[in-house]
Amino acid sequence: MQRHGSVIGIRAEMLEEYKALHAAVWPAVLAQIQRSHIRNYTIYLREPENLLFSHFEYHGSNFAQDMERMAEDPETQRWWAVCKPCQIPLDTRKSGEHWAGMEEVFHCD
Repeated sequence: MQRHGSVIGIRAEMLEEYKALHAAVWPAVLAQIQRSHIRNYTIYLREPENLLFSHFEYHGSNFAQDMERMAEDPETQRWWAVCKPCQIPLDTRKSGEHWAGMEEVFHCD
C-alpha cells in the first residue's frame, strides 16, 4: 500500500459549487476510483488560504497504469472537466501534474 498526498488551490467564488459536487460524486466516478485501487480517499479544505489537500491509499501493483486507465475513463474525464475550472494549480507543481504531489514526512498507525 502506498499513501499519496497532493495540494491545489480552489477559486473562492467556486468553493460552494466544488463542495456541492463532492457532496454527490457521480457513481461512475466512485466506481472508477475503486477500480483504480484507490482507498480511503479524502479531500480537505484549508480556508482562508483556499487550498485543497488530497490524501488516498493506493492498493494496486502498477500506479502509473491505473492512473492512465482512470484518465482514459470518459466519465472521469467529464468529472474532471466540471471540477478543473474550480481549481487553481500551484505554480510550483511538477511538469504533468495538475494537483501538486507532496512528500510524506511522517506517518503513525
